[in-house]
Amino acid sequence: MERLSLLSEDQVRAVQHQFGTPTFVYSQKALESQAQKALAFPHVHGLTVRYAVKACPAAGVIRILNRAGLHIDASSGYEALRAMRAGVPSAQIQLTAQQLPDNLADLVRQGVLFNACSLHQLAAYGQLFPGREVSIRVNPGLGSGHSNRTNTGGPSSSFGIWHEHLDQVLATVDEHNLQLTGLHSHIGSGSDPAVWQHCARLTLGVAAKLPEVRRVSMGGGFKIGRMADEVSTDLHKAGQPVADEFNRFAQEHGRKLHLEIEPGTFLVGNAGAIVCSVVDMVNTGPQGYCFIKVNSGMTEVLRPSLYGAQHPIVVVPAPPEERGQGAYLIAGHCCESGDILTPAANNPEELAPRVLTEPRIGDAVFIGGCGAYCAGMAAKNYNSFPEACEVLLGTDGELHLLRQRQTLDQILANESLPAFLST
Repeated sequence: MERLSLLSEDQVRAVQHQFGTPTFVYSQKALESQAQKALAFPHVHGLTVRYAVKACPAAGVIRILNRAGLHIDASSGYEALRAMRAGVPSAQIQLTAQQLPDNLADLVRQGVLFNACSLHQLAAYGQLFPGREVSIRVNPGLGSGHSNRTNTGGPSSSFGIWHEHLDQVLATVDEHNLQLTGLHSHIGSGSDPAVWQHCARLTLGVAAKLPEVRRVSMGGGFKIGRMADEVSTDLHKAGQPVADEFNRFAQEHGRKLHLEIEPGTFLVGNAGAIVCSVVDMVNTGPQGYCFIKVNSGMTEVLRPSLYGAQHPIVVVPAPPEERGQGAYLIAGHCCESGDILTPAANNPEELAPRVLTEPRIGDAVFIGGCGAYCAGMAAKNYNSFPEACEVLLGTDGELHLLRQRQTLDQILANESLPAFLST
């Protein structure tokens, strides 16, 4: 049976009573601790750590990590603006986007760094800013991840410029007199040091063909262990072979390249949780299951339905009392058969009951490992449920509101009825 992390039982109940449910809770202490681990990533010629803000774009989280010394990796023009509004200097933001922002010119003029992810993007940037510095994202031909949905490299991935198209890159750079000073690659989620070393070798092989490149990003995708039997990436073990490759490159080519990494999940995944409540219970008979229905689900955490991802779950009785245990499935509050928070590992089509404390309607439920790709990636407003509020557990031990719970008026704010439907 899973145990609480991040919060005590009393703190879980305090969140439930003070803010209502569902509520995201982030730990300032955990965020700052993970930031320091990332900043200690092995390197030989300088290091910049960029927080992949898509993992959790809350302004309070961005500000904490920026103040800890991290720069920003933005995946859209909107994320870049969001980071600036959170107080991040524009020069500390790099934009690496699938979709070229309409406001690219304004962002670059404000100081945001641009990382071209396709030949089209590179040419568009060159037309806007001839003679300027630029970075490119390259697909080195290798990917890593627990599924194709988290694999961001190799021939099955659309991310970046295919490594065999460097001649077209150089032609575009020459046409617009650009200075190609940055190189970026990102293979996906993985922890194997040998894979990271191989990817570094492939990426540095590209860098050898680009004589003006001064900084190289290896991306992120460092795994964390959300469940007790899962192991988190040891950044020293994963990073040391990368540092060795950068040192080898300097000896062979006389260029000391600045290393960048872009963790997201590693920084915030286990620094956040959801506190929700038991709203119902259903038993489907001797050949079926016992379901605990909660007032959260796909609207806050989509990962179980999407990937078969596992999150630790703890029932917190209200009031505190000793109870028995049983095997339960957790169902979300969406009218959707796939809204199950306890699928089989890596298989959203199968169910896997958990041993949990016997529940009562009104009990709090703690769902751990929800700091990354939950509030920022969910089926928001499905069934017209409002966005959950977000709360920070500060180093002062107090709970601080980061985002209020959305209202129905806010959900409907941009809707309108044409005249023929208004009567």
